[in-house]
Amino acid sequence: MSYTHLTISERVKIETYLELDYPIRKIAKLLNRQPSTISREIKRHAGSTADEAQVRYHQNKSNCGAKSKCTPEVKEAVQEKLWDTWSPEQIVGRLYQGQLSFKTIYRWIYEGFLEVPITVLRQKGKRQKPRETRGRFNIGTPISKLERAVRLLHSKLPKGAIKTATTDRGKEFSCYKVLEKDLKIDVYFADAYSSWQRGSNENGNRLHREFFPKQTNFEKVSPEELTESLNYINNRPRKCLGWKTANEAFNEQLLHLI
Repeated sequence: MSYTHLTISERVKIETYLELDYPIRKIAKLLNRQPSTISREIKRHAGSTADEAQVRYHQNKSNCGAKSKCTPEVKEAVQEKLWDTWSPEQIVGRLYQGQLSFKTIYRWIYEGFLEVPITVLRQKGKRQKPRETRGRFNIGTPISKLERAVRLLHSKLPKGAIKTATTDRGKEFSCYKVLEKDLKIDVYFADAYSSWQRGSNENGNRLHREFFPKQTNFEKVSPEELTESLNYINNRPRKCLGWKTANEAFNEQLLHLI
């Protein structure tokens, strides 16, 4: 469990429990803290009230080196990128390599130095056993409609931009021979229960679930909402791309084909 500093509320409770002659271990249990944390707090602020201890804590924080890096310019830039759904690691990788630790940004958020809620941090879902994923399109979607959608996408890209496609074994991809012939690409199918064979696709699905959780009825999602989520995702820097965004990396590759 990661360590978090005592709050003013906890310091008031410690002060009250000490007046009641509660032992350190009992106080620690009541506050769900380690006994060493309570002991250290008592020694550090012996003779002080909870308010005085809290004031001293903030004075010490204002003098620490980490906070001095939170200049108005850095603060504004970090807050802007957090609202753009960037993670602290992505912010540091793209803007502050060698200047700032992404752990520092997490600390700024948790300690209230930044004017953003903790909810700006993207949450990862629980890992699940890989399973075959079917029906990324609505079950009622005609195969011909899927084929037209793929053709439309392909027509907007330079020749050679798409060379292969890897899909699951859903029936909506039964038109693969037509796609191979007309688009001159190779279509591959992942083995059953082997979603890891389509890693990039699965990662894309995971990123989309940040905006549209599982069981979302996409018939009620507007094209504008989908476009907005794609813009957020494709304009985040990615570690695997040397902190370029997906848009930047893709456009660089397209330039070689024009």
